[in-house]
Amino acid sequence: MTNPTMGTFGVFGLFEQWKQLTTAQLRDIEALGYGAIWGGGSPPAELDWVESVLEATNNLKVATGIVNIWSASAGPVSESFHRIEAAHPGRLLLGIGAGHPELIAEYKKPYAALTEYLDKLDEYGVPQDRRVVAALGPQVLKLAARRSAGAHPYLTTPEHTARARALVGPDAFIAPGHKVVLTMDAVEARAIGREALAVYLKGTNYVNNWKRLGFNDSDVAAPGSGALIDALVAYGSTDTIARRLKEHLAAGATHVPVQVLTGPGQLIPSLTKLAGPLGLN
Repeated sequence: MTNPTMGTFGVFGLFEQWKQLTTAQLRDIEALGYGAIWGGGSPPAELDWVESVLEATNNLKVATGIVNIWSASAGPVSESFHRIEAAHPGRLLLGIGAGHPELIAEYKKPYAALTEYLDKLDEYGVPQDRRVVAALGPQVLKLAARRSAGAHPYLTTPEHTARARALVGPDAFIAPGHKVVLTMDAVEARAIGREALAVYLKGTNYVNNWKRLGFNDSDVAAPGSGALIDALVAYGSTDTIARRLKEHLAAGATHVPVQVLTGPGQLIPSLTKLAGPLGLN
């Protein structure tokens, strides 16, 4: 299910932990041409932080990446959505997902739980074309295409993006996040990447997805093989990083949220260096 406003998200956005960006940074990000902020870190049902982002900028969009269905009830989430939509029409995309099974005591099969949550969003009047679903496996990808604007895969590769596009059809929105480190030093980049991926190497949903992509047990065993880290974390020159991110677009992505791993002090300098190679300015 497509949404005409999805085109205004731009081709590239920024994935960052919610509440981590200053007003000055938000304005710089918008001025550089990045179309959206994806607020990671399982934000709570009360999305007042989104209003702060939207009030600080003119056209920047916000997507939740993702609201965790186990910790944020659909009713309060929907109330937040409608309040923000009334004040800032078309600027919020509600991303939902099932998160990590290892961290949720009441975790059950994510497909059934996601379906129930989407049913509740329907009941509370959140439009299908204003929400996306965190999706890795084939069944949840298909669910995302049927019940929302599309999918927000995380920690994937362009090969996964191509498979996702084939599953969801030509019209669904696909926004795969990709991590980057602006360094020419492969040892440094892999060390930073391994630190960022440590928690995900314990997650069966991510590990199973990497195995579907052809990685083996030794690749996904902590701290992660060089091949795995190189596939999930783009590094090198800005041109090299930009080419890697654009591989997702060539594979069928609609929009690519970029996650800079080199610390908050380097965020705007890194995004500035990448803007030209990404074609944003």
